[in-house]
This record gives sequence, structure tokens and C-alpha cells, in this order.
Amino acid sequence: MQTLIKNIKQIVGIDRTDRLRLQGREMSQIDTMSDAYLIVEDEKIKTFGPMSELTEQLFDHEYDATGRLLIPSFCDSHTHLVYANSREHEFVDKIRGLSYEEIAKRGGGILNSAKATAATSEEELYDMALQRLDEVVRLGTGAIEIKSGYGLSTESELKLLRVIRRLKESSPVTIKSNFLGAHGIPMEYRGHQEDYVDLVINEMIPRVAGERLADFIDVFCDQGFFTVADTERILEAGIKHGMRPKIHANEMAVSGGVQVGVKYGAISVDHLEQMGDAEIECLKGSDTMPTVLPGCAFFLNLPLSPARKMIDACLPVAMASDYNPGTSPSGNMQLILSMACIRYRLTPEEAFNATTLNTAYAMGVSDRLGSITVGKLANFCLTKPIPSYEYMPYAYGENKIETVFLNGRIR
Repeated sequence: MQTLIKNIKQIVGIDRTDRLRLQGREMSQIDTMSDAYLIVEDEKIKTFGPMSELTEQLFDHEYDATGRLLIPSFCDSHTHLVYANSREHEFVDKIRGLSYEEIAKRGGGILNSAKATAATSEEELYDMALQRLDEVVRLGTGAIEIKSGYGLSTESELKLLRVIRRLKESSPVTIKSNFLGAHGIPMEYRGHQEDYVDLVINEMIPRVAGERLADFIDVFCDQGFFTVADTERILEAGIKHGMRPKIHANEMAVSGGVQVGVKYGAISVDHLEQMGDAEIECLKGSDTMPTVLPGCAFFLNLPLSPARKMIDACLPVAMASDYNPGTSPSGNMQLILSMACIRYRLTPEEAFNATTLNTAYAMGVSDRLGSITVGKLANFCLTKPIPSYEYMPYAYGENKIETVFLNGRIR
């Protein structure tokens, strides 16, 4: 089956090089083509070019994109999309002055969501997550990584991961699953968290691997959560069971999470609100993608990750939503694109690359997603009629996406 999109005002995010990620000055470059067409064959991009070179032929479907931009679908490489309850009461607590750590210490935060997850059926969790997934797709997301982590017991973590597997099976969205059993420390393990680490290693990981439920293994390596020693033990066990590491690092403090992530070949280290020169130097020459989560820093009023400094140091940078009920209750990647420019001083070109190709890399799919490239999956969006791609981050309060194509078909 062949589909033609014609009269495209501008194709944005073209890549002809097969690069898997962009770093440093490369991030400021974005290839475009005006007055263009694009042909999809089955699920993949077959070809594209200027309208003046389009030859007359028959297509199964044709779409007129007059006045519209065609952009790669966003790739959101860090979410906690499967959860049972919202946490607006904690939102009010934060307004009244309580810190994230103070809320967590009294049993709120992640533990609040874990309690609700235990009381919610798999079917209910699936229905809620599917609604959220549909919402972010309408906003332009075509690939997403989803973590567990609101279980904190073997059965609840497995329940969350089974929901993610069902989403993979039922949705055209490209989904990667991440086992985050080490997301928080249950109250009953406070003071002897090494016993909980043992539970994650000796019981959870073998069962997750036995059911092939996770692509990645993750740890919240930070002040008040899991230590570097805990993290190393968990990552080693996950790697032995075929899961590639990711890390929650340096949200609350310079925790050593970046260094342990690089040491164990993590595909990404995420958060990075607290970064020093040593962390930036450690990332140089590694295959690990530093991933910034603007929504979390905005919602918690945290210091901003030094994204500009990292790019100027010739590092790659990705930006993801951190969609979750407690610290970033939005999966709107258009908003992340805007925050990248407004708060982190990235150019529109850098911001596009940070939310498409580099986030695709951070979830291990940049060989088939994240850019407009012949042979890649036809995951792209047509905007509403807008003047330029710079308008995308500029108009932060409106949905600029009109039509979403996933695997070559309109969603």
C-alpha cells in the first residue's frame, strides 16, 4: 500500500546520514525541504522530494498538506504512564512549603502511588493508561518508554509491567518497557533498605526476566533513595538477565548516579538537575545519553539542568516529559519543546533534535525513528497551518498538531 502526502509546506527533521544521535554543534543543525511531497509504502518512508519532481502515479491514499509542516513524531524516552491515582493533594502540600523529600519521608510521593496501585486491578490500570497514551499521541508522541516503579512489591511490579506489555500489543505506538522496582524504599524497609535491594535482585528481576516484561532496568540513584552501591548491585543483576541499564540520577543531589550509569553502559542518565564538571567530563566519549526532564524541574521548582553547558561541551542532550502523577503530571512533548527553548535556552533546532532523534536514541529506537529518513518507520505529524517550525516552541499554549501518522497510517 502506498500513501502520498503532497503540497507539504515544509518537511522538518530530515536526516540522510543514518546518525543515531546528535551532539554538540550537530544539534543546532536541522535539515528541511519546502514545497515537498512524501511517499509512504506500507509502514515505512519510501521517498520524499520537491513537488516539482513528483511524477504522476496512482496511490492508495492521498493527503493534501497545503500550509502544513511535516515533522517526525516526538519520542518520549522517560515516562511513568501507568499509575492508579493523581496526587493533587501533594501538589497543595508543595505550595504550602513541603519539599518532595519531606512528602516522601512521611509516606507520600512514590509510596502513595504504590499503595493505590496495589488496590487497583490490572484491567483498571490498563484502561487508565490507554486513555493517557491516546492523549499524548494526539499531541504528537509516536514512541514512548514506560516505567514500572509504582508497585514496590513483586506482584505489583509485575502487574504494572503486564499492563505495559498489553499497551505494546494493542497500540500502534512504539513502546519500550522499563523495570523500575528500585524507585522508592517501602516504609517497612526503612533503616534496612539493603533487604529491599535483595528482594529486587533475588525475586523481582528473575520473575520480570522470566516473563520477558522489560527492555530496561532502572534505579533511582539519588539522595534519600538508592546508593551507588545499591545501584551497582541492581544493575549487575539486570544486565545478567538481559536488561540494559537506565538511571534516575542527580535530581536531589550530585549522587554519583551519572558515573555509575556510564560505568555500566546505561543508554541514558535522566534528570540531571544537579550536575558538576565531573559529571559532564564523565559523559564525554560515552554512549550514554544525558536526558533532561523539564516538566519535573518546572513542577517542583528545581534548579535547571545545565543543558546549554552540556551541548557546549559537545555532549548530546535529550529532553523527555517524565509524565507521572507526582512530579510531572503532563506528557505533552510540545510543551517540553517549548520549555527547552524558553527555560534552557536551546535554539528551536536543538530543541527539535532533543525531543526526536536524541530521545529516540535514549530509548534504543533511533535506527528506525526520530527523523524523516528513507527506510525509517512512517511516524510523523502534520501540523495545523502554521508559519514556521519556530512557531512550534513559540506558541507554547496551543496544540499545533493536526494529524498523526503511526506506522504509515493515520492514528
